[in-house]
Amino acid sequence: METDVIGRPVEKANSGPTSSSNLSSRRNGNCAGSTRPPGFGNDVKSAGPGLGAGSGDRRSEPPRRYSVPPSMSQRPDVELASEFGGLSAQSPGMQAILGLLGRYASTDVSMTLIGETGTGKEVLAHAIHLQSPRAQCNFVIFDCGAVSPNLAESELLGHERGSFTGALNAHPGAFERADGGTLFLDEIGELPVDLQPKLLRALENRRARRVGGKEDRPFDVRIIAATNRDLKSEVAAGRFRRDLYFRLGSAVVEIPPLRERLEDLPLLVGALLADLGRGDLGLAPDALALLRLRSWPGNIRELKNTLACAIAFVDETENSIEPRHLAAVFDSGSVDDGNIERLPLGGLRLDRIECVAIQQTLAQSGGNKVRAAQILGIAVSTLYEKLKKYGQSDE
Repeated sequence: METDVIGRPVEKANSGPTSSSNLSSRRNGNCAGSTRPPGFGNDVKSAGPGLGAGSGDRRSEPPRRYSVPPSMSQRPDVELASEFGGLSAQSPGMQAILGLLGRYASTDVSMTLIGETGTGKEVLAHAIHLQSPRAQCNFVIFDCGAVSPNLAESELLGHERGSFTGALNAHPGAFERADGGTLFLDEIGELPVDLQPKLLRALENRRARRVGGKEDRPFDVRIIAATNRDLKSEVAAGRFRRDLYFRLGSAVVEIPPLRERLEDLPLLVGALLADLGRGDLGLAPDALALLRLRSWPGNIRELKNTLACAIAFVDETENSIEPRHLAAVFDSGSVDDGNIERLPLGGLRLDRIECVAIQQTLAQSGGNKVRAAQILGIAVSTLYEKLKKYGQSDE
Protein backbone atom coordinates (compact mmCIF):
# COMPACT_ATOMS: atom_id res chain seq x y z
CA MET A 1 0.00 0.00 0.00
CA GLU A 2 1.47 3.33 -1.06
CA THR A 3 1.51 6.18 1.42
CA ASP A 4 1.69 9.90 1.05
CA VAL A 5 4.04 12.38 2.68
CA ILE A 6 2.38 12.22 6.09
CA GLY A 7 1.72 8.54 5.99
CA ARG A 8 -1.85 8.31 4.77
CA PRO A 9 -2.59 5.19 2.66
CA VAL A 10 -3.04 5.64 -1.07
CA GLU A 11 -4.75 2.81 -2.94
CA LYS A 12 -3.96 2.05 -6.57
CA ALA A 13 -6.57 1.12 -9.12
CA ASN A 14 -6.43 -1.52 -11.82
CA SER A 15 -5.73 -0.86 -15.47
CA GLY A 16 -8.38 -0.24 -18.06
CA PRO A 17 -9.16 2.11 -20.95
CA THR A 18 -11.79 4.79 -20.78
CA SER A 19 -14.47 5.90 -23.21
CA SER A 20 -17.26 8.43 -23.44
CA SER A 21 -19.80 5.68 -22.83
CA ASN A 22 -18.85 5.34 -19.19
CA LEU A 23 -18.86 9.03 -18.21
CA SER A 24 -22.36 8.91 -16.76
CA SER A 25 -21.65 5.65 -14.94
CA ARG A 26 -18.59 7.25 -13.35
CA ARG A 27 -20.77 10.04 -12.01
CA ASN A 28 -22.81 7.33 -10.30
CA GLY A 29 -19.71 5.83 -8.74
CA ASN A 30 -19.02 3.11 -11.34
CA CYS A 31 -15.44 3.71 -12.41
CA ALA A 32 -13.10 1.80 -14.66
CA GLY A 33 -9.69 1.30 -13.09
CA SER A 34 -6.30 2.44 -14.29
CA THR A 35 -2.64 1.75 -13.77
CA ARG A 36 0.07 4.00 -12.49
CA PRO A 37 2.73 4.38 -15.21
CA PRO A 38 6.30 3.52 -14.16
CA GLY A 39 7.98 6.35 -12.30
CA PHE A 40 4.86 8.42 -11.76
CA GLY A 41 2.31 9.00 -9.03
CA ASN A 42 -0.47 6.81 -7.80
CA ASP A 43 -3.81 6.11 -9.39
CA VAL A 44 -6.24 6.04 -6.52
CA LYS A 45 -9.98 5.65 -6.23
CA SER A 46 -12.47 8.52 -6.38
CA ALA A 47 -16.07 9.94 -8.32
CA GLY A 48 -18.11 12.76 -10.12
CA PRO A 49 -18.85 15.45 -12.75
CA GLY A 50 -16.84 17.79 -14.99
CA LEU A 51 -13.79 19.98 -14.77
CA GLY A 52 -15.18 22.86 -12.96
CA ALA A 53 -18.25 24.69 -12.10
CA GLY A 54 -16.81 28.12 -11.78
CA SER A 55 -13.61 27.33 -13.67
CA GLY A 56 -14.99 27.50 -17.19
CA ASP A 57 -15.00 31.22 -18.01
CA ARG A 58 -12.77 32.84 -15.42
CA ARG A 59 -9.67 33.41 -17.56
CA SER A 60 -10.03 37.20 -17.40
CA GLU A 61 -10.50 37.18 -13.64
CA PRO A 62 -7.51 36.54 -11.35
CA PRO A 63 -7.75 33.40 -9.23
CA ARG A 64 -8.93 33.92 -5.68
CA ARG A 65 -5.94 33.51 -3.40
CA TYR A 66 -6.27 32.27 0.17
CA SER A 67 -3.45 32.26 2.67
CA VAL A 68 -4.01 31.84 6.38
CA PRO A 69 -1.99 34.22 8.54
CA PRO A 70 -2.45 33.80 12.31
CA SER A 71 -4.92 36.68 12.45
CA MET A 72 -7.22 35.00 9.94
CA SER A 73 -8.03 32.22 12.38
CA GLN A 74 -9.56 34.83 14.67
CA ARG A 75 -11.99 36.13 12.07
CA PRO A 76 -15.64 35.17 12.65
CA ASP A 77 -16.18 34.36 8.95
CA VAL A 78 -13.43 31.73 8.90
CA GLU A 79 -14.61 28.26 9.86
CA LEU A 80 -11.99 26.26 11.74
CA ALA A 81 -11.85 22.48 11.45
CA SER A 82 -9.68 20.24 13.60
CA GLU A 83 -10.26 17.31 11.25
CA PHE A 84 -10.81 16.90 7.51
CA GLY A 85 -10.67 13.71 5.50
CA GLY A 86 -8.73 11.82 8.17
CA LEU A 87 -6.24 14.67 8.63
CA SER A 88 -6.01 16.47 11.95
CA ALA A 89 -4.63 19.83 13.06
CA GLN A 90 -4.20 21.74 16.30
CA SER A 91 -2.68 24.96 14.93
CA PRO A 92 -5.30 27.66 14.23
CA GLY A 93 -3.79 28.43 10.83
CA MET A 94 -3.97 24.83 9.65
CA GLN A 95 -7.45 24.42 11.12
CA ALA A 96 -8.52 27.39 8.98
CA ILE A 97 -7.02 25.65 5.92
CA LEU A 98 -8.88 22.41 6.71
CA GLY A 99 -12.11 24.34 7.12
CA LEU A 100 -11.59 26.03 3.76
CA LEU A 101 -10.78 22.75 2.02
CA GLY A 102 -13.87 21.20 3.54
CA ARG A 103 -15.93 23.88 1.81
CA TYR A 104 -14.27 23.26 -1.53
CA ALA A 105 -14.37 19.46 -1.34
CA SER A 106 -18.09 19.29 -2.05
CA THR A 107 -17.74 21.50 -5.15
CA ASP A 108 -16.11 20.79 -8.49
CA VAL A 109 -14.01 23.95 -8.61
CA SER A 110 -10.45 23.62 -9.91
CA MET A 111 -7.79 24.47 -7.33
CA THR A 112 -4.10 25.22 -6.98
CA LEU A 113 -2.27 24.43 -3.75
CA ILE A 114 0.87 26.47 -3.16
CA GLY A 115 3.46 25.58 -0.55
CA GLU A 116 7.04 24.64 0.07
CA THR A 117 8.32 21.18 -0.81
CA GLY A 118 7.20 18.57 1.69
CA THR A 119 4.27 20.51 3.18
CA GLY A 120 1.75 17.80 2.27
CA LYS A 121 0.08 19.29 -0.80
CA GLU A 122 -0.47 15.83 -2.27
CA VAL A 123 -2.02 14.63 0.97
CA LEU A 124 -4.44 17.55 1.05
CA ALA A 125 -5.36 17.06 -2.60
CA HIS A 126 -6.08 13.39 -1.91
CA ALA A 127 -8.20 14.32 1.11
CA ILE A 128 -10.20 16.78 -1.02
CA HIS A 129 -10.78 14.02 -3.52
CA LEU A 130 -11.89 11.51 -0.89
CA GLN A 131 -14.40 14.00 0.52
CA SER A 132 -15.77 14.92 -2.92
CA PRO A 133 -18.58 13.41 -5.00
CA ARG A 134 -15.80 11.82 -7.08
CA ALA A 135 -14.50 9.68 -4.24
CA GLN A 136 -15.39 6.39 -5.92
CA CYS A 137 -13.29 7.08 -9.01
CA ASN A 138 -9.58 7.52 -9.64
CA PHE A 139 -7.23 10.01 -8.05
CA VAL A 140 -4.37 10.20 -10.53
CA ILE A 141 -1.09 11.98 -9.90
CA PHE A 142 0.82 13.45 -12.80
CA ASP A 143 4.19 14.72 -11.57
CA CYS A 144 5.19 17.48 -13.97
CA GLY A 145 8.66 17.68 -12.44
CA ALA A 146 9.49 13.98 -12.61
CA VAL A 147 8.35 13.12 -16.13
CA SER A 148 10.95 13.11 -18.89
CA PRO A 149 10.28 16.01 -21.31
CA ASN A 150 10.18 13.66 -24.29
CA LEU A 151 7.55 11.48 -22.59
CA ALA A 152 5.48 14.23 -20.97
CA GLU A 153 2.90 14.52 -23.76
CA SER A 154 2.50 10.76 -23.97
CA GLU A 155 2.00 10.39 -20.23
CA LEU A 156 -0.43 13.29 -20.01
CA LEU A 157 -2.47 12.68 -23.18
CA GLY A 158 -1.64 9.03 -23.93
CA HIS A 159 -0.36 7.46 -27.15
CA GLU A 160 -1.45 4.97 -29.77
CA ARG A 161 0.44 1.83 -30.65
CA GLY A 162 3.26 2.52 -33.09
CA SER A 163 3.05 6.30 -32.66
CA PHE A 164 6.77 6.45 -31.87
CA THR A 165 9.71 4.10 -31.42
CA GLY A 166 9.04 1.87 -28.44
CA ALA A 167 5.27 2.43 -28.42
CA LEU A 168 4.47 -1.28 -28.59
CA ASN A 169 1.02 -0.86 -27.07
CA ALA A 170 -1.59 1.85 -26.78
CA HIS A 171 -1.29 3.79 -23.53
CA PRO A 172 -4.05 5.84 -21.87
CA GLY A 173 -2.88 9.23 -20.65
CA ALA A 174 -3.43 10.80 -17.25
CA PHE A 175 -6.70 12.43 -18.31
CA GLU A 176 -8.14 9.09 -19.39
CA ARG A 177 -6.95 7.31 -16.26
CA ALA A 178 -8.52 10.00 -14.09
CA ASP A 179 -11.79 10.01 -16.01
CA GLY A 180 -14.65 10.56 -13.59
CA GLY A 181 -12.26 11.37 -10.77
CA THR A 182 -9.53 13.85 -9.90
CA LEU A 183 -6.30 14.63 -11.76
CA PHE A 184 -3.60 16.01 -9.47
CA LEU A 185 -1.03 18.01 -11.43
CA ASP A 186 1.91 18.02 -9.05
CA GLU A 187 4.69 20.59 -9.51
CA ILE A 188 2.69 22.31 -12.24
CA GLY A 189 5.32 25.06 -12.39
CA GLU A 190 7.75 22.51 -13.87
CA LEU A 191 5.54 21.66 -16.85
CA PRO A 192 7.50 22.14 -20.11
CA VAL A 193 6.49 25.34 -21.90
CA ASP A 194 5.76 23.51 -25.16
CA LEU A 195 3.27 21.23 -23.40
CA GLN A 196 1.37 24.05 -21.65
CA PRO A 197 -0.82 24.98 -24.67
CA LYS A 198 -1.76 21.33 -25.15
CA LEU A 199 -2.77 21.08 -21.50
CA LEU A 200 -4.76 24.30 -21.81
CA ARG A 201 -6.54 23.03 -24.93
CA ALA A 202 -7.44 19.78 -23.20
CA LEU A 203 -8.79 21.62 -20.17
CA GLU A 204 -10.89 23.99 -22.27
CA ASN A 205 -12.33 21.31 -24.52
CA ARG A 206 -12.44 18.53 -21.95
CA ARG A 207 -11.02 16.26 -24.62
CA ALA A 208 -7.58 14.80 -25.16
CA ARG A 209 -6.01 13.40 -28.30
CA ARG A 210 -3.43 10.68 -27.83
CA VAL A 211 -0.04 11.03 -29.51
CA GLY A 212 -0.53 9.41 -32.94
CA GLY A 213 -4.30 9.41 -32.51
CA LYS A 214 -6.90 10.67 -34.96
CA GLU A 215 -9.77 11.46 -32.63
CA ASP A 216 -10.28 13.37 -29.41
CA ARG A 217 -11.36 11.40 -26.37
CA PRO A 218 -13.73 13.08 -23.90
CA PHE A 219 -12.86 13.06 -20.23
CA ASP A 220 -14.56 14.21 -17.06
CA VAL A 221 -12.13 15.20 -14.32
CA ARG A 222 -11.63 17.66 -11.55
CA ILE A 223 -8.25 19.39 -11.61
CA ILE A 224 -6.15 20.09 -8.53
CA ALA A 225 -2.70 21.51 -9.19
CA ALA A 226 0.19 22.08 -6.80
CA THR A 227 3.45 23.99 -6.92
CA ASN A 228 6.20 25.38 -4.73
CA ARG A 229 6.76 28.24 -7.17
CA ASP A 230 5.23 31.70 -7.35
CA LEU A 231 3.21 31.23 -10.53
CA LYS A 232 2.57 34.98 -10.85
CA SER A 233 6.32 35.52 -11.10
CA GLU A 234 6.60 32.60 -13.54
CA VAL A 235 3.93 34.23 -15.72
CA ALA A 236 5.74 37.58 -15.60
CA ALA A 237 9.00 35.87 -16.58
CA GLY A 238 7.35 34.13 -19.53
CA ARG A 239 7.87 30.63 -18.16
CA PHE A 240 4.19 29.95 -17.51
CA ARG A 241 1.22 30.81 -19.69
CA ARG A 242 -1.07 33.47 -18.29
CA ASP A 243 -4.21 31.84 -19.72
CA LEU A 244 -3.23 28.47 -18.20
CA TYR A 245 -2.61 30.16 -14.85
CA PHE A 246 -6.16 31.53 -14.82
CA ARG A 247 -7.65 28.27 -16.08
CA LEU A 248 -6.03 26.13 -13.39
CA GLY A 249 -6.77 28.18 -10.33
CA SER A 250 -10.32 29.23 -9.65
CA ALA A 251 -9.07 29.11 -6.07
CA VAL A 252 -5.48 29.22 -4.83
CA VAL A 253 -4.75 28.00 -1.30
CA GLU A 254 -1.38 28.56 0.35
CA ILE A 255 -0.26 25.76 2.66
CA PRO A 256 1.84 26.88 5.65
CA PRO A 257 5.30 25.35 6.21
CA LEU A 258 5.85 23.11 9.21
CA ARG A 259 7.79 25.81 11.10
CA GLU A 260 4.59 27.88 11.19
CA ARG A 261 2.44 25.04 12.54
CA LEU A 262 4.58 23.46 15.26
CA GLU A 263 1.46 22.88 17.37
CA ASP A 264 0.71 20.03 14.96
CA LEU A 265 3.95 18.17 15.70
CA PRO A 266 2.44 15.66 18.17
CA LEU A 267 -0.30 14.68 15.71
CA LEU A 268 2.13 14.43 12.81
CA VAL A 269 4.66 12.39 14.78
CA GLY A 270 1.98 9.93 15.85
CA ALA A 271 0.74 9.44 12.28
CA LEU A 272 4.25 9.11 10.87
CA LEU A 273 5.41 6.60 13.48
CA ALA A 274 2.37 4.47 12.72
CA ASP A 275 3.15 4.62 9.02
CA LEU A 276 6.76 3.63 9.72
CA GLY A 277 5.51 0.52 11.48
CA ARG A 278 6.36 1.81 14.96
CA GLY A 279 3.06 3.07 16.21
CA ASP A 280 3.99 1.44 19.50
CA LEU A 281 6.68 4.07 20.08
CA GLY A 282 6.02 7.22 22.02
CA LEU A 283 7.88 10.52 21.89
CA ALA A 284 9.51 11.80 25.07
CA PRO A 285 8.56 15.39 26.03
CA ASP A 286 12.20 16.48 25.77
CA ALA A 287 12.39 14.93 22.30
CA LEU A 288 9.29 16.87 21.25
CA ALA A 289 10.91 20.05 22.59
CA LEU A 290 13.97 19.26 20.47
CA LEU A 291 11.80 18.88 17.36
CA ARG A 292 10.22 22.26 18.06
CA LEU A 293 13.63 23.91 17.87
CA ARG A 294 14.18 22.83 14.26
CA SER A 295 13.36 25.09 11.32
CA TRP A 296 12.34 22.10 9.12
CA PRO A 297 13.24 23.40 5.64
CA GLY A 298 12.10 20.04 4.23
CA ASN A 299 8.85 20.26 6.20
CA ILE A 300 6.81 17.10 6.86
CA ARG A 301 8.91 15.00 4.48
CA GLU A 302 12.03 15.92 6.45
CA LEU A 303 10.24 15.12 9.71
CA LYS A 304 9.31 11.68 8.39
CA ASN A 305 12.88 10.93 7.34
CA THR A 306 14.16 12.16 10.72
CA LEU A 307 11.84 9.82 12.58
CA ALA A 308 12.75 6.90 10.32
CA CYS A 309 16.43 7.46 11.11
CA ALA A 310 15.78 7.96 14.84
CA ILE A 311 13.95 4.64 15.01
CA ALA A 312 17.17 2.91 13.95
CA PHE A 313 18.82 4.15 17.16
CA VAL A 314 15.99 3.02 19.47
CA ASP A 315 16.93 -0.12 21.36
CA GLU A 316 14.49 -3.02 21.26
CA THR A 317 13.85 -2.63 24.99
CA GLU A 318 12.89 1.04 24.69
CA ASN A 319 9.35 2.25 24.07
CA SER A 320 9.87 5.89 23.11
CA ILE A 321 12.08 8.16 21.06
CA GLU A 322 14.39 10.09 23.36
CA PRO A 323 16.48 13.23 22.71
CA ARG A 324 19.65 11.12 22.29
CA HIS A 325 18.05 9.23 19.41
CA LEU A 326 17.26 12.48 17.62
CA ALA A 327 20.67 13.92 18.45
CA ALA A 328 22.30 10.94 16.72
CA VAL A 329 20.38 11.84 13.57
CA PHE A 330 20.86 15.62 13.77
CA ASP A 331 24.58 15.33 14.52
CA SER A 332 25.23 13.01 11.61
CA GLY A 333 23.89 15.33 8.92
CA SER A 334 23.73 13.96 5.41
CA VAL A 335 25.54 10.75 4.61
CA ASP A 336 28.48 11.48 2.34
CA ASP A 337 32.17 10.63 2.11
CA GLY A 338 33.13 13.71 4.11
CA ASN A 339 31.27 12.98 7.33
CA ILE A 340 30.46 9.27 7.34
CA GLU A 341 33.17 8.64 9.94
CA ARG A 342 31.24 10.83 12.39
CA LEU A 343 28.10 8.72 12.27
CA PRO A 344 27.42 7.08 15.68
CA LEU A 345 26.85 3.65 14.15
CA GLY A 346 28.91 1.45 16.46
CA GLY A 347 26.88 -1.47 17.82
CA LEU A 348 24.06 -1.10 15.28
CA ARG A 349 23.01 -3.93 13.00
CA LEU A 350 24.00 -3.49 9.35
CA ASP A 351 20.39 -3.35 8.18
CA ARG A 352 19.76 -0.42 10.52
CA ILE A 353 22.83 1.38 9.22
CA GLU A 354 21.65 0.83 5.66
CA CYS A 355 18.20 2.14 6.52
CA VAL A 356 19.72 5.30 8.03
CA ALA A 357 21.90 5.83 4.96
CA ILE A 358 18.96 5.44 2.60
CA GLN A 359 16.64 7.71 4.56
CA GLN A 360 19.21 10.47 4.96
CA THR A 361 20.16 10.29 1.29
CA LEU A 362 16.50 10.58 0.31
CA ALA A 363 16.26 13.65 2.54
CA GLN A 364 19.41 15.05 0.93
CA SER A 365 17.96 14.50 -2.57
CA GLY A 366 14.59 16.01 -1.69
CA GLY A 367 12.85 12.66 -2.08
CA ASN A 368 14.14 12.14 -5.63
CA LYS A 369 14.74 8.39 -5.80
CA VAL A 370 16.73 8.52 -9.04
CA ARG A 371 19.14 11.06 -7.55
CA ALA A 372 19.29 9.14 -4.25
CA ALA A 373 20.20 5.94 -6.08
CA GLN A 374 22.98 7.77 -7.92
CA ILE A 375 24.39 9.12 -4.64
CA LEU A 376 24.23 5.67 -3.04
CA GLY A 377 25.85 4.06 -6.08
CA ILE A 378 23.05 1.57 -6.67
CA ALA A 379 20.44 0.97 -9.34
CA VAL A 380 17.03 2.58 -8.91
CA SER A 381 15.46 -0.88 -8.92
CA THR A 382 17.76 -1.88 -6.04
CA LEU A 383 16.73 1.21 -4.08
CA TYR A 384 13.06 0.32 -4.53
CA GLU A 385 13.76 -3.21 -3.29
CA LYS A 386 15.47 -1.88 -0.19
CA LEU A 387 12.69 0.63 0.47
CA LYS A 388 10.22 -2.22 0.29
CA LYS A 389 12.37 -4.21 2.70
CA TYR A 390 12.32 -1.37 5.22
CA GLY A 391 8.63 -0.64 4.82
CA GLN A 392 9.14 2.51 2.75
CA SER A 393 7.94 1.14 -0.58
CA ASP A 394 5.74 3.14 -2.93
CA GLU A 395 3.77 0.01 -3.66
